[in-house]
Amino acid sequence: MLSDVCGLWSAVYSKLSTMSDLASESTFKQSPHKTLISLSIPVLFSLIAEPLTGLIDTAFVAQSGSVPLAALGVGTIALSSTFWVFNFLGIGTQTGIAQALGRGESQRARDINGVAVSLALALGILLIVIGYPLATQLAVALGAGGEVLLEAERYMQVRLFGAPAVLITLTTMGSLRGLQDMKTPLWIALLVNALNILLDWPFIFGLGPLPAMGVAGAALASALSQWVGAVLVLTITLYRLGVPQQLRLWEMIGLLRVGRDLFIRTGMLMLFLLLATRVATQSGDESGAAYQVIRQVWIFSALTMEAFAITGQSLVGYFVGANDILQARRVAAVATQWSMATGVLLALAMIALGPLIIRTMVPPDAVAVFRPAWLIAALTQPINAVAFITDGLHWGTGDYRYLRNGMIAASLCGGAALLLINSESPGALNWIWVATGLWILVRSIAGVIRIWPGVGATPFKVWG
Repeated sequence: MLSDVCGLWSAVYSKLSTMSDLASESTFKQSPHKTLISLSIPVLFSLIAEPLTGLIDTAFVAQSGSVPLAALGVGTIALSSTFWVFNFLGIGTQTGIAQALGRGESQRARDINGVAVSLALALGILLIVIGYPLATQLAVALGAGGEVLLEAERYMQVRLFGAPAVLITLTTMGSLRGLQDMKTPLWIALLVNALNILLDWPFIFGLGPLPAMGVAGAALASALSQWVGAVLVLTITLYRLGVPQQLRLWEMIGLLRVGRDLFIRTGMLMLFLLLATRVATQSGDESGAAYQVIRQVWIFSALTMEAFAITGQSLVGYFVGANDILQARRVAAVATQWSMATGVLLALAMIALGPLIIRTMVPPDAVAVFRPAWLIAALTQPINAVAFITDGLHWGTGDYRYLRNGMIAASLCGGAALLLINSESPGALNWIWVATGLWILVRSIAGVIRIWPGVGATPFKVWG
Protein backbone atom coordinates (compact mmCIF):
# COMPACT_ATOMS: atom_id res chain seq x y z
CA MET A 1 0.00 0.00 0.00
CA LEU A 2 2.77 2.44 0.96
CA SER A 3 4.59 1.59 -2.28
CA ASP A 4 1.46 2.36 -4.35
CA VAL A 5 0.78 5.66 -2.61
CA CYS A 6 4.39 6.87 -2.78
CA GLY A 7 4.61 5.66 -6.38
CA LEU A 8 1.54 7.73 -7.25
CA TRP A 9 2.96 10.80 -5.50
CA SER A 10 6.22 10.31 -7.37
CA ALA A 11 4.45 9.98 -10.72
CA VAL A 12 2.34 13.09 -10.18
CA TYR A 13 5.31 15.24 -9.21
CA SER A 14 8.05 13.66 -11.33
CA LYS A 15 7.56 16.23 -14.09
CA LEU A 16 7.65 19.09 -11.59
CA SER A 17 10.75 17.62 -9.91
CA THR A 18 12.53 17.28 -13.25
CA MET A 19 11.65 20.87 -14.08
CA SER A 20 13.02 21.92 -10.67
CA ASP A 21 16.32 20.11 -11.27
CA LEU A 22 16.68 21.64 -14.72
CA ALA A 23 15.82 25.05 -13.27
CA SER A 24 18.60 24.66 -10.66
CA GLU A 25 21.12 23.84 -13.38
CA SER A 26 19.97 26.73 -15.56
CA THR A 27 19.88 29.13 -12.62
CA PHE A 28 23.50 28.43 -11.67
CA LYS A 29 24.68 28.88 -15.25
CA GLN A 30 22.90 32.24 -15.47
CA SER A 31 23.46 33.52 -11.90
CA PRO A 32 26.13 31.43 -10.18
CA HIS A 33 26.73 33.72 -7.20
CA LYS A 34 23.04 34.26 -6.45
CA THR A 35 22.34 30.53 -6.76
CA LEU A 36 25.16 29.56 -4.42
CA ILE A 37 24.09 32.04 -1.74
CA SER A 38 20.38 31.22 -1.99
CA LEU A 39 21.13 27.52 -1.54
CA SER A 40 23.70 28.04 1.23
CA ILE A 41 21.61 30.23 3.56
CA PRO A 42 19.04 27.52 4.42
CA VAL A 43 21.88 25.05 4.96
CA LEU A 44 23.56 27.44 7.39
CA PHE A 45 20.46 27.87 9.52
CA SER A 46 19.79 24.13 9.57
CA LEU A 47 23.35 23.55 10.80
CA ILE A 48 23.07 26.19 13.51
CA ALA A 49 19.75 24.85 14.86
CA GLU A 50 21.20 21.84 16.69
CA PRO A 51 24.03 23.64 18.56
CA LEU A 52 21.56 26.27 19.75
CA THR A 53 19.22 23.56 21.03
CA GLY A 54 22.19 21.97 22.79
CA LEU A 55 22.75 25.24 24.64
CA ILE A 56 19.08 25.33 25.70
CA ASP A 57 19.26 21.69 26.85
CA THR A 58 22.29 22.63 28.91
CA ALA A 59 20.48 25.58 30.46
CA PHE A 60 17.50 23.40 31.46
CA VAL A 61 19.60 20.59 32.93
CA ALA A 62 21.85 23.06 34.75
CA GLN A 63 18.87 23.97 36.95
CA SER A 64 18.93 20.40 38.32
CA GLY A 65 22.47 20.73 39.62
CA SER A 66 26.08 20.05 38.70
CA VAL A 67 25.78 16.24 38.66
CA PRO A 68 23.10 16.09 35.91
CA LEU A 69 24.94 18.81 33.99
CA ALA A 70 28.20 16.87 34.09
CA ALA A 71 26.34 13.71 33.05
CA LEU A 72 24.76 15.57 30.13
CA GLY A 73 28.22 16.67 29.02
CA VAL A 74 29.57 13.12 29.11
CA GLY A 75 26.56 11.63 27.33
CA THR A 76 26.38 14.32 24.67
CA ILE A 77 30.08 14.04 23.80
CA ALA A 78 29.89 10.24 23.64
CA LEU A 79 26.82 10.05 21.42
CA SER A 80 27.65 13.05 19.22
CA SER A 81 31.05 11.53 18.47
CA THR A 82 29.43 8.17 17.73
CA PHE A 83 26.81 9.64 15.39
CA TRP A 84 29.50 11.73 13.68
CA VAL A 85 31.24 8.53 12.58
CA PHE A 86 28.19 7.73 10.47
CA ASN A 87 28.13 11.05 8.58
CA PHE A 88 29.17 9.08 5.49
CA LEU A 89 25.50 8.09 5.15
CA GLY A 90 24.50 11.67 4.39
CA ILE A 91 27.63 12.57 2.40
CA GLY A 92 27.59 9.47 0.19
CA THR A 93 23.84 9.63 -0.41
CA GLN A 94 23.92 13.32 -1.29
CA THR A 95 26.71 12.85 -3.82
CA GLY A 96 25.21 9.67 -5.29
CA ILE A 97 21.78 11.22 -5.84
CA ALA A 98 23.19 14.50 -7.21
CA GLN A 99 25.31 12.62 -9.75
CA ALA A 100 22.43 10.29 -10.70
CA LEU A 101 20.17 13.27 -11.37
CA GLY A 102 22.92 14.91 -13.39
CA ARG A 103 22.90 11.81 -15.62
CA GLY A 104 19.10 11.92 -15.79
CA GLU A 105 18.78 8.61 -13.90
CA SER A 106 15.84 9.24 -11.56
CA GLN A 107 15.36 5.51 -10.91
CA ARG A 108 19.00 5.22 -9.87
CA ALA A 109 18.52 8.13 -7.43
CA ARG A 110 15.47 6.35 -5.97
CA ASP A 111 17.43 3.12 -5.51
CA ILE A 112 20.36 4.95 -3.85
CA ASN A 113 17.97 6.51 -1.35
CA GLY A 114 16.36 3.16 -0.57
CA VAL A 115 19.67 1.39 -0.02
CA ALA A 116 21.01 4.21 2.16
CA VAL A 117 17.87 4.37 4.33
CA SER A 118 17.92 0.58 4.80
CA LEU A 119 21.58 0.72 5.82
CA ALA A 120 20.89 3.63 8.20
CA LEU A 121 18.08 1.70 9.88
CA ALA A 122 20.23 -1.43 10.25
CA LEU A 123 23.19 0.52 11.66
CA GLY A 124 20.90 2.42 14.04
CA ILE A 125 19.49 -0.81 15.45
CA LEU A 126 23.03 -2.20 15.73
CA LEU A 127 24.02 0.89 17.72
CA ILE A 128 21.24 0.19 20.21
CA VAL A 129 22.19 -3.48 20.56
CA ILE A 130 25.89 -2.74 21.05
CA GLY A 131 25.70 0.62 22.78
CA TYR A 132 23.07 -0.11 25.44
CA PRO A 133 25.16 -2.63 27.44
CA LEU A 134 28.37 -0.65 26.85
CA ALA A 135 27.03 2.71 28.04
CA THR A 136 28.64 2.33 31.47
CA GLN A 137 32.07 1.48 30.10
CA LEU A 138 31.90 4.39 27.67
CA ALA A 139 31.00 6.84 30.43
CA VAL A 140 33.86 5.51 32.59
CA ALA A 141 36.28 5.92 29.67
CA LEU A 142 35.25 9.59 29.51
CA GLY A 143 36.06 10.07 33.19
CA ALA A 144 32.59 9.74 34.75
CA GLY A 145 32.25 8.26 38.21
CA GLY A 146 29.83 8.10 41.16
CA GLU A 147 26.48 9.80 40.60
CA VAL A 148 27.67 11.34 37.34
CA LEU A 149 28.34 7.85 36.00
CA LEU A 150 24.83 6.66 36.87
CA GLU A 151 23.17 9.71 35.32
CA ALA A 152 25.34 9.56 32.18
CA GLU A 153 24.52 5.88 31.76
CA ARG A 154 20.78 6.59 31.97
CA TYR A 155 21.08 9.48 29.51
CA MET A 156 22.95 7.43 26.89
CA GLN A 157 20.70 4.37 27.20
CA VAL A 158 17.53 6.42 26.70
CA ARG A 159 19.01 8.56 23.93
CA LEU A 160 20.27 5.47 22.06
CA PHE A 161 16.69 4.53 21.19
CA GLY A 162 16.75 7.53 18.89
CA ALA A 163 19.86 6.26 17.05
CA PRO A 164 17.98 4.80 14.04
CA ALA A 165 16.07 8.07 13.72
CA VAL A 166 19.28 10.12 13.80
CA LEU A 167 20.91 8.01 11.07
CA ILE A 168 17.77 7.95 8.91
CA THR A 169 17.54 11.74 9.21
CA LEU A 170 21.21 12.15 8.26
CA THR A 171 20.65 9.98 5.21
CA THR A 172 17.39 11.47 3.97
CA MET A 173 18.58 15.03 4.46
CA GLY A 174 21.52 14.06 2.26
CA SER A 175 19.00 12.77 -0.30
CA LEU A 176 17.08 16.04 -0.29
CA ARG A 177 20.27 18.09 -0.60
CA GLY A 178 21.27 15.85 -3.49
CA LEU A 179 18.01 17.02 -5.07
CA GLN A 180 19.26 20.58 -4.40
CA ASP A 181 16.40 21.02 -1.95
CA MET A 182 18.01 22.92 0.90
CA LYS A 183 14.85 24.39 2.41
CA THR A 184 13.10 21.18 3.47
CA PRO A 185 16.06 20.04 5.65
CA LEU A 186 15.97 23.49 7.26
CA TRP A 187 12.28 23.20 8.17
CA ILE A 188 12.79 19.65 9.45
CA ALA A 189 15.73 20.79 11.59
CA LEU A 190 13.73 23.69 13.02
CA LEU A 191 10.75 21.43 13.76
CA VAL A 192 12.86 18.74 15.46
CA ASN A 193 14.74 21.22 17.60
CA ALA A 194 11.62 23.22 18.50
CA LEU A 195 9.86 20.01 19.56
CA ASN A 196 12.92 19.02 21.58
CA ILE A 197 12.79 22.32 23.45
CA LEU A 198 9.02 22.01 24.08
CA LEU A 199 9.44 18.52 25.51
CA ASP A 200 12.45 19.40 27.66
CA TRP A 201 10.59 21.13 30.46
CA PRO A 202 7.86 18.52 31.20
CA PHE A 203 10.25 15.57 30.83
CA ILE A 204 13.10 17.05 32.85
CA PHE A 205 11.11 18.69 35.65
CA GLY A 206 7.78 16.85 35.43
CA LEU A 207 4.34 18.17 34.58
CA GLY A 208 0.99 16.87 35.86
CA PRO A 209 1.09 13.07 35.69
CA LEU A 210 4.54 13.12 34.11
CA PRO A 211 7.26 12.48 36.72
CA ALA A 212 10.47 14.51 36.79
CA MET A 213 13.14 12.46 34.97
CA GLY A 214 16.08 14.86 35.12
CA VAL A 215 18.81 14.26 32.56
CA ALA A 216 17.03 11.10 31.33
CA GLY A 217 14.09 13.36 30.46
CA ALA A 218 16.36 15.46 28.25
CA ALA A 219 17.43 12.27 26.48
CA LEU A 220 13.80 11.19 26.01
CA ALA A 221 12.86 14.61 24.61
CA SER A 222 15.70 14.35 22.08
CA ALA A 223 14.87 10.77 21.07
CA LEU A 224 11.16 11.42 20.56
CA SER A 225 11.72 14.61 18.56
CA GLN A 226 14.30 12.83 16.41
CA TRP A 227 11.81 10.06 15.60
CA VAL A 228 9.17 12.61 14.61
CA GLY A 229 11.70 14.31 12.32
CA ALA A 230 12.87 10.99 10.86
CA VAL A 231 9.36 9.83 9.97
CA LEU A 232 8.52 13.18 8.42
CA VAL A 233 11.69 13.56 6.34
CA LEU A 234 11.54 9.91 5.22
CA THR A 235 7.95 10.41 4.05
CA ILE A 236 8.94 13.53 2.12
CA THR A 237 11.92 11.79 0.55
CA LEU A 238 9.85 8.80 -0.59
CA TYR A 239 7.31 11.30 -1.89
CA ARG A 240 9.99 13.01 -3.98
CA LEU A 241 11.96 9.97 -5.15
CA GLY A 242 9.56 7.05 -4.86
CA VAL A 243 9.89 3.65 -3.18
CA PRO A 244 12.67 1.45 -4.64
CA GLN A 245 11.55 -1.76 -6.30
CA GLN A 246 14.63 -3.69 -5.15
CA LEU A 247 17.67 -3.17 -2.95
CA ARG A 248 21.00 -4.17 -4.48
CA LEU A 249 23.71 -5.52 -2.21
CA TRP A 250 26.53 -4.09 -4.30
CA GLU A 251 25.16 -0.56 -3.80
CA MET A 252 25.17 -1.07 -0.03
CA ILE A 253 28.76 -2.34 -0.22
CA GLY A 254 29.69 0.76 -2.22
CA LEU A 255 28.25 3.01 0.47
CA LEU A 256 30.16 1.08 3.13
CA ARG A 257 33.38 1.67 1.16
CA VAL A 258 32.62 5.38 1.35
CA GLY A 259 32.10 4.86 5.07
CA ARG A 260 35.49 3.18 5.40
CA ASP A 261 37.36 6.10 3.86
CA LEU A 262 35.38 8.74 5.73
CA PHE A 263 35.66 6.75 8.98
CA ILE A 264 39.46 6.85 8.73
CA ARG A 265 39.34 10.52 7.81
CA THR A 266 37.05 11.36 10.73
CA GLY A 267 39.20 9.30 13.08
CA MET A 268 42.34 11.23 12.10
CA LEU A 269 40.51 14.54 12.50
CA MET A 270 39.28 13.62 15.98
CA LEU A 271 42.72 12.29 16.93
CA PHE A 272 44.31 15.64 16.10
CA LEU A 273 41.67 17.62 18.03
CA LEU A 274 42.00 15.33 21.05
CA LEU A 275 45.79 15.68 20.98
CA ALA A 276 45.51 19.46 20.81
CA THR A 277 43.11 19.44 23.77
CA ARG A 278 45.49 17.20 25.72
CA VAL A 279 48.48 19.50 25.15
CA ALA A 280 46.39 22.53 26.11
CA THR A 281 45.22 20.83 29.31
CA GLN A 282 48.79 19.87 30.22
CA SER A 283 49.81 23.51 29.78
CA GLY A 284 47.84 24.52 32.88
CA ASP A 285 44.34 25.48 33.95
CA GLU A 286 44.56 28.91 32.31
CA SER A 287 45.63 27.50 28.95
CA GLY A 288 43.01 24.75 29.14
CA ALA A 289 40.23 27.25 29.85
CA ALA A 290 41.39 29.64 27.11
CA TYR A 291 41.70 26.82 24.60
CA GLN A 292 38.14 25.63 25.31
CA VAL A 293 36.72 29.11 24.64
CA ILE A 294 38.67 29.53 21.40
CA ARG A 295 37.79 26.05 20.20
CA GLN A 296 34.05 26.53 20.77
CA VAL A 297 34.01 29.79 18.80
CA TRP A 298 36.22 28.23 16.11
CA ILE A 299 33.88 25.25 15.70
CA PHE A 300 30.80 27.48 15.58
CA SER A 301 32.39 29.66 12.88
CA ALA A 302 33.14 26.53 10.86
CA LEU A 303 29.39 25.96 10.40
CA THR A 304 29.23 28.99 8.09
CA MET A 305 31.89 27.54 5.82
CA GLU A 306 30.32 24.08 5.97
CA ALA A 307 27.14 25.57 4.51
CA PHE A 308 29.08 26.53 1.38
CA ALA A 309 30.71 23.08 1.34
CA ILE A 310 27.35 21.24 1.39
CA THR A 311 25.94 23.46 -1.36
CA GLY A 312 29.07 23.08 -3.47
CA GLN A 313 28.87 19.31 -3.01
CA SER A 314 25.37 19.11 -4.52
CA LEU A 315 26.13 21.40 -7.46
CA VAL A 316 29.42 19.70 -8.30
CA GLY A 317 27.80 16.28 -7.97
CA TYR A 318 25.08 17.28 -10.42
CA PHE A 319 27.46 18.62 -13.04
CA VAL A 320 29.91 15.73 -12.66
CA GLY A 321 26.97 13.36 -13.19
CA ALA A 322 26.04 15.32 -16.31
CA ASN A 323 29.70 15.08 -17.44
CA ASP A 324 29.86 18.90 -17.53
CA ILE A 325 33.28 19.29 -15.93
CA LEU A 326 33.64 22.91 -16.99
CA GLN A 327 30.55 23.83 -14.97
CA ALA A 328 31.80 21.74 -12.04
CA ARG A 329 35.05 23.72 -12.09
CA ARG A 330 33.00 26.91 -12.26
CA VAL A 331 31.11 25.84 -9.13
CA ALA A 332 34.47 25.20 -7.46
CA ALA A 333 35.74 28.68 -8.35
CA VAL A 334 32.60 30.53 -7.25
CA ALA A 335 32.21 28.54 -4.02
CA THR A 336 35.88 29.00 -3.10
CA GLN A 337 35.66 32.77 -3.66
CA TRP A 338 32.65 33.08 -1.37
CA SER A 339 34.11 30.79 1.26
CA MET A 340 37.42 32.67 1.35
CA ALA A 341 35.61 36.01 1.58
CA THR A 342 33.57 34.64 4.47
CA GLY A 343 36.77 33.42 6.13
CA VAL A 344 38.25 36.92 5.94
CA LEU A 345 35.07 38.43 7.44
CA LEU A 346 35.10 35.85 10.23
CA ALA A 347 38.74 36.69 10.98
CA LEU A 348 37.93 40.40 11.21
CA ALA A 349 34.86 39.65 13.35
CA MET A 350 36.89 37.53 15.76
CA ILE A 351 39.49 40.30 16.13
CA ALA A 352 36.80 42.95 16.68
CA LEU A 353 34.81 40.83 19.14
CA GLY A 354 37.84 39.73 21.15
CA PRO A 355 37.20 42.17 24.05
CA LEU A 356 33.54 41.05 24.28
CA ILE A 357 34.55 37.38 24.34
CA ILE A 358 37.05 38.12 27.10
CA ARG A 359 34.45 39.90 29.24
CA THR A 360 31.77 37.23 28.84
CA MET A 361 33.58 33.90 28.51
CA VAL A 362 37.22 34.04 29.60
CA PRO A 363 38.21 33.64 33.29
CA PRO A 364 40.32 36.62 34.49
CA ASP A 365 43.40 34.49 35.16
CA ALA A 366 43.31 33.14 31.58
CA VAL A 367 43.11 36.46 29.75
CA ALA A 368 46.89 36.85 29.33
CA VAL A 369 47.30 33.54 27.51
CA PHE A 370 44.02 33.97 25.65
CA ARG A 371 44.79 37.20 23.75
CA PRO A 372 47.66 36.12 21.46
CA ALA A 373 46.19 32.64 20.88
CA TRP A 374 42.85 34.20 19.93
CA LEU A 375 44.59 36.40 17.34
CA ILE A 376 46.39 33.39 15.81
CA ALA A 377 43.15 31.42 15.65
CA ALA A 378 41.41 34.37 13.99
CA LEU A 379 44.12 34.64 11.31
CA THR A 380 43.63 30.97 10.38
CA GLN A 381 40.00 31.52 9.36
CA PRO A 382 40.63 32.26 5.63
CA ILE A 383 42.78 29.12 5.37
CA ASN A 384 40.13 27.17 7.27
CA ALA A 385 37.57 28.39 4.74
CA VAL A 386 39.60 26.89 1.89
CA ALA A 387 39.90 23.56 3.72
CA PHE A 388 36.15 23.33 4.29
CA ILE A 389 35.04 24.32 0.80
CA THR A 390 37.48 21.98 -0.94
CA ASP A 391 36.25 19.15 1.29
CA GLY A 392 32.73 19.77 0.01
CA LEU A 393 33.83 20.03 -3.61
CA HIS A 394 35.65 16.70 -3.42
CA TRP A 395 32.66 15.12 -1.69
CA GLY A 396 30.69 16.15 -4.77
CA THR A 397 33.03 14.26 -7.09
CA GLY A 398 33.13 11.22 -4.78
CA ASP A 399 36.89 11.62 -4.30
CA TYR A 400 36.72 10.13 -0.79
CA ARG A 401 40.01 8.26 -0.88
CA TYR A 402 41.92 11.43 -1.72
CA LEU A 403 40.20 13.27 1.13
CA ARG A 404 41.17 10.45 3.48
CA ASN A 405 44.82 10.61 2.42
CA GLY A 406 44.88 14.40 2.70
CA MET A 407 43.55 14.26 6.26
CA ILE A 408 46.12 11.60 7.19
CA ALA A 409 48.94 13.78 5.86
CA ALA A 410 47.60 16.90 7.59
CA SER A 411 47.09 15.15 10.93
CA LEU A 412 50.57 13.62 10.84
CA CYS A 413 52.14 17.05 10.18
CA GLY A 414 49.96 18.88 12.71
CA GLY A 415 50.25 16.10 15.29
CA ALA A 416 54.05 16.08 15.01
CA ALA A 417 54.04 19.84 15.58
CA LEU A 418 51.87 19.40 18.69
CA LEU A 419 54.20 16.78 20.12
CA LEU A 420 57.15 19.17 19.76
CA ILE A 421 55.47 21.79 21.97
CA ASN A 422 56.85 22.25 25.47
CA SER A 423 53.62 22.29 27.47
CA GLU A 424 55.37 24.07 30.36
CA SER A 425 56.45 27.07 28.28
CA PRO A 426 54.49 30.34 28.71
CA GLY A 427 53.59 30.47 25.00
CA ALA A 428 52.42 26.86 24.70
CA LEU A 429 48.85 27.82 23.79
CA ASN A 430 50.11 30.05 20.98
CA TRP A 431 52.08 27.17 19.50
CA ILE A 432 49.04 24.89 19.76
CA TRP A 433 47.15 27.22 17.44
CA VAL A 434 50.17 27.55 15.17
CA ALA A 435 50.18 23.75 14.91
CA THR A 436 46.44 23.85 14.24
CA GLY A 437 47.09 26.41 11.51
CA LEU A 438 49.65 24.04 9.96
CA TRP A 439 47.11 21.22 10.10
CA ILE A 440 44.56 23.39 8.30
CA LEU A 441 47.13 24.63 5.77
CA VAL A 442 48.12 21.11 4.68
CA ARG A 443 44.43 20.23 4.24
CA SER A 444 43.86 23.40 2.21
CA ILE A 445 46.83 22.82 -0.08
CA ALA A 446 45.81 19.21 -0.68
CA GLY A 447 42.26 20.32 -1.48
CA VAL A 448 43.27 23.11 -3.87
CA ILE A 449 45.91 21.29 -5.94
CA ARG A 450 43.44 18.50 -6.70
CA ILE A 451 41.36 21.14 -8.55
CA TRP A 452 43.94 23.72 -9.68
CA PRO A 453 45.95 22.54 -11.61
CA GLY A 454 44.45 19.10 -10.90
CA VAL A 455 46.98 16.57 -9.61
CA GLY A 456 46.45 12.87 -10.19
CA ALA A 457 43.33 11.28 -11.66
CA THR A 458 41.06 14.05 -10.41
CA PRO A 459 37.44 14.21 -11.60
CA PHE A 460 37.93 17.97 -12.01
CA LYS A 461 40.42 17.54 -14.85
CA VAL A 462 39.13 18.26 -18.35
CA TRP A 463 40.56 15.50 -20.49
CA GLY A 464 41.29 15.66 -24.20
